[in-house]
Amino acid sequence: MNLITVFTPTYNRAYLLPRLYQSLKAQTVTNFEWLIVDDGSTDDTQQVIQRWAEQENEFSIRYTRVENGGKHRAINLGVQLARGELFFIVDSDDALAPNAMERINFWRDSIQGLSEFAGVSGTCITFEGKAVGTTISGEFVDATVLQWGELGISGDKAEVYYTDILKRYPFPEISGETFLTEAVVWNRIGNDGFKLRYFNEQIYLCEYIQDGLTMQGREIFRKNPEGYALFVRESMRFFGHGWRKKLYDLFYFYQDIKGNNGPITAAEKLGLPLWTALFIPYQTSKMTAKKLLNH
Repeated sequence: MNLITVFTPTYNRAYLLPRLYQSLKAQTVTNFEWLIVDDGSTDDTQQVIQRWAEQENEFSIRYTRVENGGKHRAINLGVQLARGELFFIVDSDDALAPNAMERINFWRDSIQGLSEFAGVSGTCITFEGKAVGTTISGEFVDATVLQWGELGISGDKAEVYYTDILKRYPFPEISGETFLTEAVVWNRIGNDGFKLRYFNEQIYLCEYIQDGLTMQGREIFRKNPEGYALFVRESMRFFGHGWRKKLYDLFYFYQDIKGNNGPITAAEKLGLPLWTALFIPYQTSKMTAKKLLNH
């Protein structure tokens, strides 16, 4: 069995990392390394991990610390440092089912030598046992991420990519911004025709905490407008959005970044004609009127 890199980018999560560490120690197979990139933590993350690394473990633990630059930059570094054939991003507030590595090995073997695949993916559940999003009804399906809509797939998934594939698709690093959704790279990989084998097994336990990226919502988009605009522009192109959908893309993009960014600026960031900016006040007034009528 080839090595898997379990990669954890972390920032001030020393209080949560023990749960993930214990789930790694509980794995039924141990052909993996744990690679941690500390994104400038100011707590005792380094001391906690170094203490574990000095203990006897059935897997290697590697730690490196960088200045705070955001999760996507940490992933870029992790991909370069990885020794595994597969690269599995496991966030610091999450954990793995005991058979996660075993099932990843099984499904990886099922696509061995098939060049159209970028990797495999299991499903996620919360720590309370609730499924995250929706998935397929059968045992597995082969698809690109761009086919999720037609297959009824939604929500976070436990994607495990070939490391060599990720080396070909680094995350863009935009000066002055510290967030870029991972969907930018996943969509690019899917747009180039690479599939994942999505298997219907719950291998990843996740938690959405208040200081996590998922829970920060519009605030994180407002602080990182260029990266967000890149994601929306490419989504419009990859998914073949028509003009009606593009206008709504623009409207919701503006709602997320408005403040110092007016409608015209929003249209410019998405590469849309300036006349499309007129849709924003039109749709805003329409929604305001609807709210007033409902009251």
